[in-house]
Amino acid sequence: MPRSIPRSKLFIDGGPGTAVSEAYRILRTNIEYAQGERRIKTIAISSSTQGEGKSATAANLAAAFADSKKKVLLVDANLRDPIQQSIFDVPNRHGLSTLLGGQDELGDVAVATTIPYLTLLPAGPIPSNPAELLGSERMAQLLEEAKPSYDVILIDTPAVLSFADAQIMAVQCDSVLMVAGKGTVKKKTLGKAASVLEQVNARVLGVALNEAR
Repeated sequence: MPRSIPRSKLFIDGGPGTAVSEAYRILRTNIEYAQGERRIKTIAISSSTQGEGKSATAANLAAAFADSKKKVLLVDANLRDPIQQSIFDVPNRHGLSTLLGGQDELGDVAVATTIPYLTLLPAGPIPSNPAELLGSERMAQLLEEAKPSYDVILIDTPAVLSFADAQIMAVQCDSVLMVAGKGTVKKKTLGKAASVLEQVNARVLGVALNEAR
């Protein structure tokens, strides 16, 4: 069964910032400055293992970009254990899996959220072949199709050391942001995940430390 994350995990609301919401805005700003002359449009967000907070980070980072009036598409590419539909409280009967399966088009399954400028592409029903779908030509076409309509495309993926899905998406994206849960992941494990991404020549943007005071 997919996990359920309450909407309270969404800290960016467009209003005055709490310490947590400001931390996400700072992360957004750091990413913007890290781009340099190379335009980063598609960012895969992952972690070494499950439970480090990558999905909550993806949702709040998407909201932080939208808060700066950038058009954002958040794609839930965790086709094994999707969460974003719970965070944003939207249906998940159709989504990325049905789109990649040829049943839907992007305009049919992308959902406008309650946050201005932020659109969510939920995962959809859990398929029997997640890695094959994510590595398909249709997935590459989807990203190219979405780029003209959005300023930023963030992709929530499974953990790097759990499945090949994160590697598959990392190759297709401009960069990868790793989320490390403080007190959850060991340095050795994070290093192993970095090595896995290095093997596929993924461009790692950096590491966001989650649950840090």
